[in-house]
Amino acid sequence: MTDRRADMEPTVEDRADARLRAEALEASAWGNGPGERYLPHRHDYDKVLVCVEGGIEFRLRELERAAWLEPGDRLELPSNTLHEAIVGTSGVRCLEAHLPPGTLPRRVLHRPGWALGAD
Repeated sequence: MTDRRADMEPTVEDRADARLRAEALEASAWGNGPGERYLPHRHDYDKVLVCVEGGIEFRLRELERAAWLEPGDRLELPSNTLHEAIVGTSGVRCLEAHLPPGTLPRRVLHRPGWALGAD
C-alpha cells in the first residue's frame, strides 16, 4: 500500500506553515464562515496572517486602504494598527502568528502569493 499523501502536492496551508516556521514563527489556524465580520479594533502585538483558504478583506481606515487576502497571501500588521475585516463569500481559513510589538516594521505589508513563492 502506498502513501497517497507522499504523491500529492503540498497544500497552501502546508507551504505557508513551512515558510512561517522557517522564520521561527509559530502560527495558529482559525477560520470563519461567509460574511463574518470583525469590528474595528487594535492589538498590542504585531501580527502576521496568511490566508490558506477562501478570502478576507482587511480594511485599514486610518491608512485609507484595504487588503484582500486570498490563498497564499500574507498580511503583516504592526501593533496598534486599526483594522476591521469582512470574510468573503466562501468563508476563510488563515494561519496567524503573534510577535512582540516593534518586531515588524511600522507599516502594513500585503504580500500577494507569498506562501506560493510569489515574493
